[in-house]
Amino acid sequence: MSIAHLNSARASRTNHFVRNTQSASVAQVEAIHALTAVPNSSEARGFAFYVGIDETQAAHAGTSLSEIVAALRETLDSFAPGLAHESYAAVALAPIGIGGRNIDVVRSALREPKAIKPGVEPRASQANQIAARGIVIDFSRLRVFVDGNNAELTGKEFELLAHLVAHPGETFSREQIVEQVWAAQSSDAPNARTIDVHVRRLRSKIAGYEDVIRTVRGTGYRFDKHPDVLLEGI
Repeated sequence: MSIAHLNSARASRTNHFVRNTQSASVAQVEAIHALTAVPNSSEARGFAFYVGIDETQAAHAGTSLSEIVAALRETLDSFAPGLAHESYAAVALAPIGIGGRNIDVVRSALREPKAIKPGVEPRASQANQIAARGIVIDFSRLRVFVDGNNAELTGKEFELLAHLVAHPGETFSREQIVEQVWAAQSSDAPNARTIDVHVRRLRSKIAGYEDVIRTVRGTGYRFDKHPDVLLEGI
């Protein structure tokens, strides 16, 4: 079913929180989930891009969901001719009045493993079941999750990890880390030797996956691509 058939789809809504727009979409989404962490023996075949906007918001902006999809497909073709034909749009349907942010509804609707249903505050055990194992670095919320648990990083710990992750395979000296993460002119910038302390504290908070931060003897630190690390919200 195309996005243009949203109204007819709504008429057949059941008590399920969400329904995909094609019978094959469940398998397709599950296939995408298998690609969230890409080990060296695999290759990325595409990506999922969630858009949180409802019909009312679209109408107020003078457009519609169908028009937004069409515009996005035109943009895809501008990057790579013919790419629009390799795209797939699924509508996220939810009961009226469910509440929550649109983007969270969409993520739950399309069965993203780490998404939480809107209006529900899961217990820690429930969150762990939803979340994928490994490390999830959520750049949109500035949080890091280890096996589903919030690692409770400080702001600078997150910035340090994010800086290394943003430059996979690149080694940074302690002096470079001070300059680029703390900004050397900052009054609270540490000296180069205390970077070891910050890295040690960061590693302690991602216990079980400490090796994602590599020590390069005599030089500094680096991050290498790791199958247990998933980046979100980039």
